[in-house]
Amino acid sequence: MSLVSGFARLAVAAGLLLTTRAAAAADPPAQKRPVPDYDGRGGSPESPARKALWLPRVLLFPAYLVSEYVVRRPLAAGITYAERASWPAAISDFLALNEVHPIGVVPFMLVDFGFEPSAGLYAYWDDAGFKGHVLRFRGSTWGPHWLSGTLKERFEFRHFEISLKGKLTKRPDYTFYGIGPDTRESDLVRYGGKTAYAHFQTSVVFSERNLLETTAGYRGASFGHSDYDVEHRGQPSYEASLDEAVAAGQLPEPAGFRDGYRAAFAAVRLLLDSRGGSNMKNGARLDVSAEESVDLANRPSSGWLRYGGTLGGFIDLMQGGRMLGVSATAVMVDPIGQRAVPFTQLADLGGGRTMPGLRFGRLYDRSSAVLDLRYTWPIWLAFRGSLQAGVGNVFGPHFEGIRPGRARFSTALGLETSGSRDNIFQALLGFGTETLESGAHLDSIRFVVGVRDGF
Repeated sequence: MSLVSGFARLAVAAGLLLTTRAAAAADPPAQKRPVPDYDGRGGSPESPARKALWLPRVLLFPAYLVSEYVVRRPLAAGITYAERASWPAAISDFLALNEVHPIGVVPFMLVDFGFEPSAGLYAYWDDAGFKGHVLRFRGSTWGPHWLSGTLKERFEFRHFEISLKGKLTKRPDYTFYGIGPDTRESDLVRYGGKTAYAHFQTSVVFSERNLLETTAGYRGASFGHSDYDVEHRGQPSYEASLDEAVAAGQLPEPAGFRDGYRAAFAAVRLLLDSRGGSNMKNGARLDVSAEESVDLANRPSSGWLRYGGTLGGFIDLMQGGRMLGVSATAVMVDPIGQRAVPFTQLADLGGGRTMPGLRFGRLYDRSSAVLDLRYTWPIWLAFRGSLQAGVGNVFGPHFEGIRPGRARFSTALGLETSGSRDNIFQALLGFGTETLESGAHLDSIRFVVGVRDGF
């Protein structure tokens, strides 16, 4: 009888447990009760800074749409497929993203719309013969009229580096729009050029990221006629050669075009960075430099002095490499002697990290000033994205003629690698405008894809 009673009790207990769980599952989850407004004054007011966020949100909304639905989401889908297909190792080896092998040869191609493309080979050899001895070579071509070769040798020590570099280039597709802040895209002319460059450089690193760099070297150039657009000669779209435009009286001949230059130079650069050993931190960066060149080929004796720098601040938005940076850059060039500064050695904007929405050689004058906002974020492997907006222009001697109405805008959305300092894959879409005084109309579109020279 006691056994039956025990089973009965166990059955009753199990029934009660099941009934309790069913009731709990049937009841909806408890909702958090809002805090009563006891004094009738409403919630806490928004701060002025939070209210002011509507302006950057509105201004950056088009860029957000592009970065989110044109870049991030397609990339996320592609990256997922690539990782399932075991592509990362093959991509890293092919592009030499991390140069994990001591010796390698990598084919590359670079397309910068508005210029002739180029293809070639990048070769590297780490610890060549002994530890810290680094060799780099890059050769590119697009036929006999487009040739370029760069050779660099580095001796790397713990806090000290010595480098030797030589570069020869021949191209028929250089662009020139005139000198000054008010040039137009319609002013485009072409010229051919042959350039030579060599340097001996020393770099001393102290306090993790601070750098003192000294350089001595030589640069020379000769310029001439361009047949880049010869097939369109006589048509409205023809891009004339610079010498043709000068002969037709369309623009004055720029200094140095006829005679070129053969200049020895010496330079010094100081880089101070408060972020220590990592660039994924909040901090500030100061980069200043000065360079003096003496033209050995032209009489009377002449030369030029270039000096300037960049001051920037950086914030790691999410402690994960999403960096927001703002920087101000200023450059001035002054002649030494009686001759004017060769036009390609003036302060210039376009094509590089400063106002990349403009083509190389888009703006030339005696000084330049740019305010730049840049956001970068990690994507995959050594790839990172960048969204950049800049405002600035070139001006006369010592910023003569500078005023807000002469500013131009440049924006760019890009993708680049960060694993190798010498071999950088880049894809970029950029836009540039005319000056504010001219209506700030869209003036240029720039698209670049391929592997560019990092040394």
